[in-house]
Amino acid sequence: QVQLVESGGGLVQAGGSLRLSCATAGRTFSTYAMGWFRQAPGKEREFVAAIRWSAGSTGYSDSVRGRFTISKDNAANTVYLQMNSLKPEDTAVYYCAALSTRYYSGPYSYDRGPYNYWGQGTQVTVSS
Repeated sequence: QVQLVESGGGLVQAGGSLRLSCATAGRTFSTYAMGWFRQAPGKEREFVAAIRWSAGSTGYSDSVRGRFTISKDNAANTVYLQMNSLKPEDTAVYYCAALSTRYYSGPYSYDRGPYNYWGQGTQVTVSS
């Protein structure tokens, strides 16, 4: 059974930092791309960042590029999202997702549709 478990969310002041973790289990994710998405109240779930597990190639949304960094730890089977210079507009539930690249032509997807597995989410709240 595939499991993605996010952790690390919380309340932080604007300008502060948080590191989210996504622990994976249930299969080998070397043929997957991992993504972080977020959803604020009343808004659509949006892409934040992604990483191709095998190649390590990464992608970011324009709103977080230069502030957030996605990374992975192969030994720990964990993906991280380091979030610096946080802003109130970063407040959202953050979700980890996994996309099988076996049947996907790109390194990862900016859209939520192709992702096969999702975590339960972790709340990030940034106060002004």
